[in-house]
Amino acid sequence: MSKEKRTLDIVVLSDLHLGTYGCHAKEILNYLQSINPKKLILNGDIVDIWQFKKRYFPKEHLMVINHLLKLAEQGTEITYVTGNHDELIRKVSGLKLDKIEIVNKKELVLTNHRALIFHGDIFDVTMQYSKWLTKIGGTSYEWLVLLNRMVNKILVSLNKDRISLSKKIKSSVKKAVSYINDFEELCAKTALEKGFDTVICGHIHEPTIRELTINDKKITYLNSGDWIENLTSLEYSDNKWSIYSYFNQWAITEEQKVVSKIAHSHKKLFDELLEEFQIGQKVKA
Repeated sequence: MSKEKRTLDIVVLSDLHLGTYGCHAKEILNYLQSINPKKLILNGDIVDIWQFKKRYFPKEHLMVINHLLKLAEQGTEITYVTGNHDELIRKVSGLKLDKIEIVNKKELVLTNHRALIFHGDIFDVTMQYSKWLTKIGGTSYEWLVLLNRMVNKILVSLNKDRISLSKKIKSSVKKAVSYINDFEELCAKTALEKGFDTVICGHIHEPTIRELTINDKKITYLNSGDWIENLTSLEYSDNKWSIYSYFNQWAITEEQKVVSKIAHSHKKLFDELLEEFQIGQKVKA
């Protein structure tokens, strides 16, 4: 007998990276089959067009896409917010097909707050000025994730805790820590300036819910994490946000406050995104 599905008001998923070796498609499918969300927000990097390989798109990855379409058929409102790894979809931003819409950003008016949702790559300085470096880094990251997966299989077989090699690297490099903090503050500042008290992002694979103070104004910053390493999502139910962890099967509540032609086309899409967000000046690293 299957477990009863959890009914949720809103679920935010980001950075699935379908079509890559690092994607945990089986786990994504297990999670999607365990929930019944009224709204599902896919906050960017769902299908990884950057790393896409014709020879690699397993049936489990297709099953995730099929299940998403099934959810829409059953009445779930799905919003696909574009990211950088699936940036080509930005060409059809504004498209709405029955229960599915494609946008660059999403605004939510909830019971006790207003939330602005976007992927976040627009505030990644490397995306603006060193995109080629970002793509190389993405490939290196994928290999690191594969190595990490093998290491964790050995650790689990020895009844040891899993580890995240990329997290250890990031936490040991001051520039990486500074980059994450700058990213969070830039996202929060933009949302505040537009009159929101909550901002929800993806992109940096760092699941968190925390309160920031910028210019004496408070704003709640949330990040849904990813399904490469963390296997997390954001869930909204009973007027509260929480982080769902697939590995731990527990949620961190908001109250806890855990704390050429193609190149030209890419640039045009990014410039249009900057214009949509009304950002006319350079973003500081």
